[in-house]
Amino acid sequence: MTDERTETTKSYSRVLLKISGEALMGDQGYGLHPPTVARIAQEVKSVHDMGVEICMVIGGGNIFRGLQGSAQGMERATADYMGMLATVMNALGMQAALESLGIHCRVISAIRMDEVAEPYIRRRAVRHLEKKRVIIFAAGTGNPYFTTDTAATLRANEMNCEAIFKGTKVDGVYDKDPKKHADAKRYDSVSYDEVLQKHLGVMDASAIALARDNDLPIIVFSLDEPGGFRGILAGKGTYTRVQG
Repeated sequence: MTDERTETTKSYSRVLLKISGEALMGDQGYGLHPPTVARIAQEVKSVHDMGVEICMVIGGGNIFRGLQGSAQGMERATADYMGMLATVMNALGMQAALESLGIHCRVISAIRMDEVAEPYIRRRAVRHLEKKRVIIFAAGTGNPYFTTDTAATLRANEMNCEAIFKGTKVDGVYDKDPKKHADAKRYDSVSYDEVLQKHLGVMDASAIALARDNDLPIIVFSLDEPGGFRGILAGKGTYTRVQG
């Protein structure tokens, strides 16, 4: 397996960036770490400056995770709604960081909260992208029992994105945890069905199936690698492509 891509990569004009809420914590155990949020915002700006239209979905696990609340005895639907509200907080934090860099940004929530975010209206969201604004989709799908992975895949399809970029702690998809196993092997590319059959943990099964059914590629890369997001758009870098 190669360690770095050098071949020409397809130029994407519209993409969705999916990151976890934990990615915003930095070395903290909870909440948002402003320098980390600012660093990720700078990565987004570097791609936006290339002329790429960007929408984002950010998880809420740094504040509250619905499944954990449910496991501790809370009603699942209530716990999931709490998790959705956490994603809105993260979206507002990222919006502030992007706007401080001069990027016009809109937070669009699947749960109406008109004082802090726009409601989700597909045609309006598409128009924001056409005007080169960064969109952050918050509150998941607006329904319990669906993860932000599924929300990201749904919104990427609705926005006619050409790929989902999944920012993680590692530089792609491995056959086992590379932080625990020195002999873990990274895939340059892997099929949707293989991800499901081998439980590779890229996204949950519903998200992978939705991406597969709509032939939407998923690019898994390290969000901790400086310039990694832009590098892939420029045709280099290390990553795994999930496709048919």
